[in-house]
Amino acid sequence: MGSGRCATASRATRPKASGHHVRTVSSGSLKARASTWAVVAAFLVPAFIGVGAVTAIAASPASSASSASSASGAAAQTGDPAHGQTLYGPNCSTCHGSGLGGGIGPPLRPIKNLGDTKDPLDPTYLHDTITNGKSGLAGYATMPPKGGHPELTDQDVNDLIAYIIQQNKIKGPVPLSGEELARSTVTWVTVGVLVMLVLTYLLARYNMRWVARKNTRYRR
Repeated sequence: MGSGRCATASRATRPKASGHHVRTVSSGSLKARASTWAVVAAFLVPAFIGVGAVTAIAASPASSASSASSASGAAAQTGDPAHGQTLYGPNCSTCHGSGLGGGIGPPLRPIKNLGDTKDPLDPTYLHDTITNGKSGLAGYATMPPKGGHPELTDQDVNDLIAYIIQQNKIKGPVPLSGEELARSTVTWVTVGVLVMLVLTYLLARYNMRWVARKNTRYRR
């Protein structure tokens, strides 16, 4: 009789213990999954916020560059360097590079002395060169008068001169053009987001495997 009662009591208590383990494992699984998604959100939300912010900055690089140029000190010219910057892109960048670094034409920042003047940044020299063109330069193409853009006015030429002089007064490396800056920014933001997505995926997989191992251990 005593042993029968013990066996009955043992059988009666086992389901309760099993149910307790099931609830514990289930609760642990839910908490682990919630933790996983919290980590995923912690990575993704800042990533997408960062993409939006940097994209907004990249959308207006030209205006930022123009403001920085205006604050860098006016050239000793009657020209407007800000307007000269807008003229430079469509009229000069094909030969002298979008960042004034040169191409089939000589570099304009830092400006190269072609050997026909003591000061290549002399406004009179620049005005004569742009207005009348330049030929016979070893290693460079012939520059037609006004760079092949006869519609440029004398004021436009002065504005271009003011822009070139201003850029040569700025210390440090040649800045990227608006288009180059936008392209570079978008590229690095894309790389950063992809890296964060890969890390988030790996972390989520690790957490899921950890939950699966815990469940297997409790079921045993």
